Amino acid sequence: MDDTRNTQQYYIATKSSPADDRAKVLKYGRMFSVFDHLGDIQSSGLGEQGLFFQGTRHLSELILCLWNARPLLLSSAIKANNFLFTADLTNLDVSHLDRVVIPRGTLHLQRSKFLWQDACYEEFAFINYGLLSLMVPFGMRFGADFADIFEVRGMHREKRGRRLQDRVVKDLILLSYEGLDKTVRETRIQCEPTPQTVSLSELQFEVHLKPGEKTAVRLAISCSSGGEHNSVSYSSAMSSARDEQREVSSALPQIDSSNSRFTDWIRRSAADVQMMMIGNPETSYPYAGVPWFSTVFGRDGIIVALQMLWLCPAIAKGVLQYLASTQATDSDPAIEAEPGKILHETRSGEMAALGEIPFGRYYGSVDATPLFIILAGAYYDRTGDRELVQRLWPHIGLALQWIDKFGDMDGDGFVEYAQRSPKGLVQQGWKDSNDSVFHSDGRLAEAPIALCEVQGYVYAAKLAAARLSCALGDQEMCTALEAQAEALTARFEEAFWCEDLSTYALALDGKKKPCRVRTSNAGHCLYTGIVRPDRAYLVAETLLSPDSFSGWGIRTVAAGEARYNPLSYHNGSIWPHDNALIGSGLAKYERKEMAGRILLGLLDASRWADLRRLPELFCGLERRRGEGPTLYPVACSPQAWAAGAVFLLVQACLGASIQGGAESRILFDRPCLPMGIPQLTIKGLRSGNASVSLFFERSEDDVRVEVTDQQGDVEVVATS
Repeated sequence: MDDTRNTQQYYIATKSSPADDRAKVLKYGRMFSVFDHLGDIQSSGLGEQGLFFQGTRHLSELILCLWNARPLLLSSAIKANNFLFTADLTNLDVSHLDRVVIPRGTLHLQRSKFLWQDACYEEFAFINYGLLSLMVPFGMRFGADFADIFEVRGMHREKRGRRLQDRVVKDLILLSYEGLDKTVRETRIQCEPTPQTVSLSELQFEVHLKPGEKTAVRLAISCSSGGEHNSVSYSSAMSSARDEQREVSSALPQIDSSNSRFTDWIRRSAADVQMMMIGNPETSYPYAGVPWFSTVFGRDGIIVALQMLWLCPAIAKGVLQYLASTQATDSDPAIEAEPGKILHETRSGEMAALGEIPFGRYYGSVDATPLFIILAGAYYDRTGDRELVQRLWPHIGLALQWIDKFGDMDGDGFVEYAQRSPKGLVQQGWKDSNDSVFHSDGRLAEAPIALCEVQGYVYAAKLAAARLSCALGDQEMCTALEAQAEALTARFEEAFWCEDLSTYALALDGKKKPCRVRTSNAGHCLYTGIVRPDRAYLVAETLLSPDSFSGWGIRTVAAGEARYNPLSYHNGSIWPHDNALIGSGLAKYERKEMAGRILLGLLDASRWADLRRLPELFCGLERRRGEGPTLYPVACSPQAWAAGAVFLLVQACLGASIQGGAESRILFDRPCLPMGIPQLTIKGLRSGNASVSLFFERSEDDVRVEVTDQQGDVEVVATS
C-alpha cells in the first residue's frame, strides 16, 4: 500500500540545502531569531531564517552592506550564556578604476545583537584602522513577509491577509500586516542616529571616521500583535537584560568536571534550558525548541522538568501549575480535548487563530496526562511541597479519570489513542511522525494504538498518585491505585513481551496485534519501572546491541527493521532526550555502567556540535572513526529536552535523589562515573533552605563522595 500521502501531514519541508548549516539562534520569551554567521537574515536555503514573534515571522530579510557589498566575516559567536551574538567584520578591498583605494581590513566593524522584551537590539561599532579618513557607505536591506511559522515550515495557504501601507518617519520604519484573523501585526525599526536615506526596503547611513576614530549605529526592531511596541535604548535594554540573566543563572547549581569537553557541554546545556524559559509569560515553563517548536508543549515541558528536577524543582512547579490551569474540562474532537486531558501544545499565530491548524490549544497527545501525574509525584518527593500538591489534587484526580475512562477507549486495560480531528496528529506518542508505528513487515498500525511506553507511564502515574493520596491521608485510595498498577504490570507483560526479540513490542494495534519491532520505546518502560526485573537485562542488552546503539547513542528503531532509516525523523535517528530516559531506566535496574556508556556517546557527539549544543536529534548512521555524527537537516537547536538530557544522565550515574520536607536528605546510591569523567563537582545543590557543594572522584571500584561546603541542615548519604 502506498502510504506516502498519509505520512506528510505537518512535515517540515526541505526543498533546498540550508543557507548555513550552523545557523545562529537567539531567543527571549515569545521572540526568537535565526540568522547566519554575519548576523544577517537571508531568504535562501531552507528559508527558515527570520525574526519571529508569537508564531509569525516579522522580519524575513536583514542584510548588512558596506560599500554595496556584504562585509568579510572574521569571526562570530554566541556568548556562553546565550545572551549576546557578536561578529567581527571588515571591509572587502574597495577599488576605483581598477585600483584598490581602501585595502581589505582597514575598517573593523563589530556587530552585536540580543533580544529582550519583544525587541531585537543591534549595535554596529565602527573603528577606522587606516591612516586616512573614511566615509563608509553603510546600508541595511530589510523585508517582512509576516509568514506564519507553519507557512515557513512548508504548508500552503489558499488565502493570506494583506500588507498595510508601510510608513517611514525620519528614524523610524513601520511595517504592517493585517491577517485574516483581523489582527494587525507590526514590525518597527528605529535607528540611532537618523539614516541619510530611508526607503521601504533599505536604510542608508554615511559613517565618517577619522584615523583611529570609533562610532556606532544602533537599531531597535520591535514587534507587536495588535498591541503597543516595547523598546528602550540599547544601553538600558542591555543593562536590564544582563541583570535578568544573572538572576536566572544563579538559580541553577553549577556542575564542572576534570573533562573540559564535558564541562563545556553541560554549561551550554544549562544555558539552553534557561534560554528556553527566560522571558516567557508562562513562569518557569521551558518552550520546546527553536525554530519550529518555540512554544508550550505539554510532554516536552514535563520531561524537561523531570530531567532538571533534582537540580531545579522550580521548573517542575511552573510546568505543573501551567498545565493544571489549561487542563481540558470538556470534549472537543476538533482539538482532541477530553475532560482531564493535559495540553499537548499551544500556538498563537494567524493559522492557529483561524483554525487552519488545530494547535491554538491542542490536546492530541496520549502521554502528557500520565506524565503530568508522574511529575507531580516526583515533585512532592523532591520538595515535600504539600501545599502545591493539595492545590493540584483535583487536577490529578481528573487526570486519573481521563486515563481510566477516555484513555482506555475500548476497556481492555491499556491506554490507547486514535485521531479524532482530521487536522490533528495521526500518531500521538512522542514519536508523532505519521509513519512511526508499524508492524515487522512495514505495515502501518491501525488505530486505536496502545504504545508500550504509555503503559509504563500509566503504571508510574498510578504509583505516584498512590504516594500522593497517602501523603494526603487517603489510604484507601492509595491501596486501590497500587493494586491497579500491579494488575497493569501483569497485563503488560503478557501482551507486549516478545521473547524472540528480547524486548517489548512497540505497540498493540487496533486488533490487539503486537507491533513486533525493536525500538527505543521499550527503554522508557525501564524508566517507569514497569519492566519485570528478570527481563530488564534482556531489554538493556537489546538496546545496547550494535543494531540499536550506533556508537553515538541508541537509535529510535533498530537497524534491520522494515522501516529503519537512519536519516528519518523517528525511524532510526538518535534523540538525546530519548537516550537520557533510557539511561535513567538502566540505572534504576542497576545498569549504571550502561547509562555511563550512553553518557559518553552523547559527550563525544557534543564535541562535534556547534557551540557544544546537542540538537533535537541527529542521524542514526554508524559511528565512523575521525568523523562526527551526521546532522539532521531541520532539527531544532536548541531543543529544551535535548539540553536537559545530560542532567538526567548525570543523576542516573550518580544515583542521586533528594528528599525534601521536614527531613532533608541527599542520597547518592552506589554512584558511578564513566571512565571519561574521572572527577565531578556540584556547587550549590539545594534541598529546602539548605545547600551543599560536592566533589566526586572515580576510583577503580567505586566513586568517592566528599562534601566540600554545607549551608543549612541537610543529611548527605552515599552508599556503595
